[in-house]
Amino acid sequence: GTKKGVPTWDSPVQFFMSCVSYVVGIGSVWRFPYLCQMHGGGGFLIPYLLMLFLEGMPLFYLELAIGQKMRQGSIGAWTAISPYLGGVGIASVVASIYLILYFNIINSWSFWYLFHSFQPVLPWSTCPYAPNGSAPLEECTVATPTQYFFYRETLNISPNIEYNGWVHPGQALCLTLAWCLTFLFFINGVQVQRKGTTHHFFFLCIFVFPTALYGLGYLLMPLELANPNAWINAATQIFFSLGLGFGCIIAFSSYNNYNYNFERQAVIISVVCSFTSIFSSVVTFAIYGFKATLNYENCLDRVRLLLLNTFSLAEDLISQENVLEWVEKLNSSFPLEFAEIADKVETCDLTKELDTAVEGTGLAYIVYSEAITNMPLPQIWSILYFFMLLLVGMGSMIGNVTAITTPLRDFKIFSNVREELLNGLMCVFCFLLAIGFTTPSGNYWLTIFNDYGCNFSLFFVVLMELIGVSYIYGLKRFSKDVEDMLGHEPNWYWKIMLGIVSPVLLFAVLIFYIVNYIQGGTPTYQAWNKELGRSVITEYPVFGQAMIGLLIVSCVMCVPVTALYVYCTRRRSGVTERTEKSN
Repeated sequence: GTKKGVPTWDSPVQFFMSCVSYVVGIGSVWRFPYLCQMHGGGGFLIPYLLMLFLEGMPLFYLELAIGQKMRQGSIGAWTAISPYLGGVGIASVVASIYLILYFNIINSWSFWYLFHSFQPVLPWSTCPYAPNGSAPLEECTVATPTQYFFYRETLNISPNIEYNGWVHPGQALCLTLAWCLTFLFFINGVQVQRKGTTHHFFFLCIFVFPTALYGLGYLLMPLELANPNAWINAATQIFFSLGLGFGCIIAFSSYNNYNYNFERQAVIISVVCSFTSIFSSVVTFAIYGFKATLNYENCLDRVRLLLLNTFSLAEDLISQENVLEWVEKLNSSFPLEFAEIADKVETCDLTKELDTAVEGTGLAYIVYSEAITNMPLPQIWSILYFFMLLLVGMGSMIGNVTAITTPLRDFKIFSNVREELLNGLMCVFCFLLAIGFTTPSGNYWLTIFNDYGCNFSLFFVVLMELIGVSYIYGLKRFSKDVEDMLGHEPNWYWKIMLGIVSPVLLFAVLIFYIVNYIQGGTPTYQAWNKELGRSVITEYPVFGQAMIGLLIVSCVMCVPVTALYVYCTRRRSGVTERTEKSN
């Protein structure tokens, strides 16, 4: 069918799979497991599931209802609710643009790793040698082969954001491929959205089994529920994992039939998204356990070899199981000899290895790739993993681009433009802007967009959505609209959440974010130090802080500026009408 000449979903299944493909994003793979680890393990599920019930499902329900009722993209839908709220839709589009500018860079990394997986020896498993061939490169030896491959070979990263350099040719080609693939997905319009979703679960299932016996006990550790940061992080994770505020959910539901039962899908899709995040954590903690156990055993072997060589002991006398006991025994029996090697004796601690929290790219492209190198047939596991990561990223990418093009088509200037042409122009425009992320300092700019381009802005946007529907448009009027579509009004749960609980909760999260930002002082980022072989905390320069402010203000100010414009326009029109009537 069509909606004002725009394709609609062929079936409810197509809509469902498109939403699942969108919400099951890369954040499920790297963000949620990190939060579980940071807050002590599986106990984090308690605030997470509560926030799903109090915040996630009601907001998802709200956006589905708005899109299906108004039959327009985010800008048109919010303008139809109230002309003063048109800026909410514009802010959603701006946030989506900021997101897709850097999101395909992540997909280009997946391409890069995928292509390098077709080699007899994975390039991130060993350190490359210096040009003279005498020894491995120092930057790699002080770090790890996986860190070196990511920061030097993949990013060719600069020491700080102030350094400028040329575009990385390999990354530029992978980025071109990522945007070409994005455009190809749009050639058949919304029909392509259903493809590539079920594969996520298949590859995650395959990936978990070789390491399922490691580290899962850590996931079941208790959580200190009195920690307020755990509750705030749970709320924000629900918020971002469901993709609320970007306008994609409104765009998707605008293609639904008017009487489609979105209420049931709001619950099912929210649960599926959360299940995927939890399942990804099982995989991730299995990987954590595999890596931590391997590092722990290697540490014991190094200490064992040191003791054997120093004290000339028989090889079968010391094993991994009793090496720590021998350290204490030799230290007490031969204190002078032991003192000479004391600084070389490492402290091997399995719990410490598990406690090392890694977030984002460090988890997806460093920890995982390191674990893969220690698996049997690592090339196969590497291909499966990075192909899965690419599918997950492209599924979210399609939804994010749709969140931009759908509201644009509601404008007369774009309404007659062919869908393929509009999508193509959007892809080319974003590609040209995103090419800067492939420079040596590009990863630092990506961090700015990731940390500040959407977070605060989306909190504000979704809070305005709740205020707009519940208090400006009116909850009673909204309930009548739902009854007109579904044949019944929202039940007490939806009304209480949308009218009271969700707005208060979002307001609290917004205040916490502001307070936390102010107390944090000058914004910082992780700059790669090749001499130390690790990232170091560095303050953003003035132009970096100005960019942070610009990203936040440019999105948030869409709401008051649009409302002011509408007010002035209506007032001027009212004066003109009164003048004409008086004449």
